[in-house]
Amino acid sequence: MSGPNNDGFHVDRAGLARWLAGAAGLGALGAIAGITVARSMTRRADIEDPYVNENFETLDGDRSYVVTTPDGVPLAVREVGPADAPLTVVFAHGFCLSMGAFHFQRLRLCDEWGPHVRMIFYDQRGHGQSGEAPPETYTITQLGMDLETVLQVIAPRGPIVVAGHSMGAMTVLSHARQFARHYGNRIVGVALISSAAQGVAKSPLGEILNNPALEAARFAARSAPKLVHRGRNATRSLLGPILQAASYADVNVSPSIVAFSERMMLETPIPTLIEFLRALEVYDETDALPTLAKIPTLVACGDHDLVTPAEYSRKMADALPQSELVIVSRSGHLVLLSNPDPINDGLVRLVKRATPGRVAALRRRWRDRAQRRA
Repeated sequence: MSGPNNDGFHVDRAGLARWLAGAAGLGALGAIAGITVARSMTRRADIEDPYVNENFETLDGDRSYVVTTPDGVPLAVREVGPADAPLTVVFAHGFCLSMGAFHFQRLRLCDEWGPHVRMIFYDQRGHGQSGEAPPETYTITQLGMDLETVLQVIAPRGPIVVAGHSMGAMTVLSHARQFARHYGNRIVGVALISSAAQGVAKSPLGEILNNPALEAARFAARSAPKLVHRGRNATRSLLGPILQAASYADVNVSPSIVAFSERMMLETPIPTLIEFLRALEVYDETDALPTLAKIPTLVACGDHDLVTPAEYSRKMADALPQSELVIVSRSGHLVLLSNPDPINDGLVRLVKRATPGRVAALRRRWRDRAQRRA
């Protein structure tokens, strides 16, 4: 129902009602979430923190590029390792995070692979340092197309291993469905970390996806984006339940790691958050599994993941005959930050399986080259 207000302006009363209902609902969610997060941080306050002096912005100092998608969205890209390395590993981050989520993979694997592997990290559209985009483009299908753009521009030649975490792994599955010709050809290995091929709406995350406040907030974000951007409390209120769902299973996790991940989440724009939640609600990329079945894969997750429970990883692994399944104990959805060693070890094994004999040959080639230069 619509009508003029006292100032002569046209008002969509139904839309306004939905917006107000959403604001009220988000406020209630935020109050609960705020208490939960505060309590969790209090529990961690007296923990010895090995990462209190950790520089979580390491990737910011790496070689940087901007890749522009066909629809004009600038994607921030970082590169580690020789540009002419014989193998490229590309990392796609998860929902409400940024490429920094792979901080410990960047550090450990840089030392592990040295000059033999080039690593590429990028921020998904609407996340981190990448540009925002029209709301209707915040879909998993579009993320798969964005990955293809990154590969075409940054890694047009040579073998590739692609690793995704959470929504980043869904991005990889979407890419495999849309660009199946690359798999078993240039893409020789895939890692799916803390993710699922379908059914996310039936997980504990479904409680967020089915909340009426979400639809009201989506309406507000589309109809009055500037107003929503100014409401930072609304951002925190909506993020609260996600912070809970993506919490770390081990209460002894480093407070610095927790603060780093929460900062990434809280800096995510509201439209990005709301629209991709909708994308997760309708997500189904099971058609991609036969394509991935042709190549070595790593499927990994935490045993206490409340966003994409371990059963989803087990189902994917069962459908992928060349997969290695890694279930990390006492770990939640952000296992790549809280317990990175099993993930890193799995990635090292994946590269070896995906490039049989090639790793040793590469080491010999680089050693011989170094000796000739000496």
